[in-house]
Amino acid sequence: MAASEGHRLSKELNLLDVYVIGTGSMLSAGFFLLPGIAASKTGTSVVLAYFLASVLAVPALLSKAELGTAMPRAGGVYYFLDRSLGPIVGTVGGLGTWLVLVLKSAFALLGMGYYVALVVSFPAKSVAVALTVVFVVLNVLGAKESSGLLRVLVTLVLGFLALLVLQGAVSLLGGPGSAAFHGSSEPLFTHGSKGLVYTIGLVFISFAGPIKVASISEEVKDPDRNLPLGMFLALLTASAVYVVGVWLMAEVIPTDAFHVDNTPVASAGKRLFAWLPGPLATSLVLVPAIAGLAAAGNAGILAASRYPLAMGRDRLIPEAFGRLGRTGSPTLALIATGAVMAFVIWTLNVEGLAKLASTFLLLIFALVNLAVIVMRESRIEAYDPGFRSPGYPWVQLEGLLAPAILIGVMGTGPILFAIGLVGACLAWYFYYARDRVVRSGALLHWFERLGQGRFEGLDPELRGILKEKGVRAEDAFDEVVARSFTLDLGPNETFEEATRRASERLAQRLPVSAEHLAEGFLHGTQTGATPVSHGTALPHLRVPGATAPEMVLVRSLSGLTVEVGDQFTDERHGTLIHAIFFLVSPEENPGQHLRLLAGIAGRADDDDFMDSWLAAEDPVEFREAVLRDERFMSLHVAGHGPSSGLVGKELKAVEWPHGTLVALVRREGEILIPSGSTSLLAGDRLSIVGEANGIQAVRTRFGSVADLEIPDFISGETDL
Repeated sequence: MAASEGHRLSKELNLLDVYVIGTGSMLSAGFFLLPGIAASKTGTSVVLAYFLASVLAVPALLSKAELGTAMPRAGGVYYFLDRSLGPIVGTVGGLGTWLVLVLKSAFALLGMGYYVALVVSFPAKSVAVALTVVFVVLNVLGAKESSGLLRVLVTLVLGFLALLVLQGAVSLLGGPGSAAFHGSSEPLFTHGSKGLVYTIGLVFISFAGPIKVASISEEVKDPDRNLPLGMFLALLTASAVYVVGVWLMAEVIPTDAFHVDNTPVASAGKRLFAWLPGPLATSLVLVPAIAGLAAAGNAGILAASRYPLAMGRDRLIPEAFGRLGRTGSPTLALIATGAVMAFVIWTLNVEGLAKLASTFLLLIFALVNLAVIVMRESRIEAYDPGFRSPGYPWVQLEGLLAPAILIGVMGTGPILFAIGLVGACLAWYFYYARDRVVRSGALLHWFERLGQGRFEGLDPELRGILKEKGVRAEDAFDEVVARSFTLDLGPNETFEEATRRASERLAQRLPVSAEHLAEGFLHGTQTGATPVSHGTALPHLRVPGATAPEMVLVRSLSGLTVEVGDQFTDERHGTLIHAIFFLVSPEENPGQHLRLLAGIAGRADDDDFMDSWLAAEDPVEFREAVLRDERFMSLHVAGHGPSSGLVGKELKAVEWPHGTLVALVRREGEILIPSGSTSLLAGDRLSIVGEANGIQAVRTRFGSVADLEIPDFISGETDL
């Protein structure tokens, strides 16, 4: 949600959840309702139209994956646009994305209405409006979207579609249902290239899944991997389903009937499964169709309500929209969402609804591609996506050009409506939101010459996100701590003296003088560039010529006062601190430098850190306080027992678990920095760092927990 939100959502969604949410959002009315109408606009090339629409969605998918790994926040596209292009575009993007989800959800429930109308004798629109009211009430009462339920529904839909394709293959080979295939006599292009381009735009709403995934990016575990991979797999699945499924419909349903069919999947299924008993064939088709449309409609209502919720919290719209009701649901946002859905269901036909939804989706996708360009060109160091879109900037430029072309052929109605929405959003921003929001986007970082317009709060906000994300495996945070120097200050030593002593240690490993380092650390502290929080200070520099990050851990038991300057004013204030971490990194890798700082800051924020830090009695415990227990261990190489197999082996000959590293070897009182050719001897003690799973695997393989000790991380000169 907004940055102001006082709490963050728990990260509970894995790769499978991302996949099913994205897939479930795309296998909706675009498949169950729209194919026949789309075919009437272009002929049998409707299959090509769906395929090309999925291809044209790729730039936006890549851009959303990059933004989602850099800024994993609920609110998704709204948050991306607001923080990159500023609150003016954030207002347009937030309301536009909300409207896309409203229209897509209305589209799904209208499709559900047509399928339900096959069973009960009520008008489809009346059924759809009634379903809208039911789902809104359920959400207001606190019904939550369940990823587990969505897994079941997506599995049901995919299982049915697989069965449909299998039956189609059997029928083509002359098996049961072969009479269903009549073979389409329709030309490939009934309305030429313009008809094809129009149809691509019309069916584009079918691939809105990435918007839904972007809105839950804050809740995804390991977003650097799971977001882009899950989104890509979902798009690949949806594209395959649409291409094969729509081809089957065109081949099975007579052309004239297909063009006016609002339940084409049911029609195709009944023909292919005509050899089954009537009720069974009907149930086989209707149950997964209704289930899939219901899931998409309900999920869309819930996702759509998050946008006015986020915008209300950012004060772009009345703050009442940003409040939760007694059941924990955004009541006003849900009611507004449901009211607009009911209105568009009642007033628009299927084609009009699809055109309007696709127009706004294309507009949002274009803005997302622009957002990546702005974030990249802003050169904000804290912009550190775990996934970077390949082909930049050409992919994003194509993602700007294609929507403009498609919107241009959609007709004057959707174009005028889109222009009207943008105009209304701009008027609303200047009338209502401008005086309530003190924020701009990364765009002004790009045009830094504009000076005072630049929003200095964006970089700290992105740094806060970095702290939540933590370090990456390739950052070797454990190794940096393992080889760090340590200092324990006397009761009367000052911050300046600590800086001088730390700089002398660091100069032993860096191509920079101690005086230059000390000057840089002190300047950063005086100007407010040194983070200070929870009794911990993090002076830091990046220097040219450094080959690896280096650090000094400094403790003051009695505490010392650091005069910290304000980053935006000339004021200074004294802060009592007990821990100082001096970090120096290579100039060429600002992202890693910031992630290491974020890793240290994250550990310093832990409730147990300061107690462990102040209780440390030697260099081993200093480093132990900074590292978490599950990420390091000490292994005794014994002449007997599980570790005896290591005796006489070179380190490179041992199959160490993935993600682990032997950082130090203590042998007869000496510390060795090992290489792959280091041979292990009985009595050696290995200090091992790594990922939690890897460390546990070492423990399981080479010794019980009772045999393990806290590691002796001593490297360089240590003063205690």
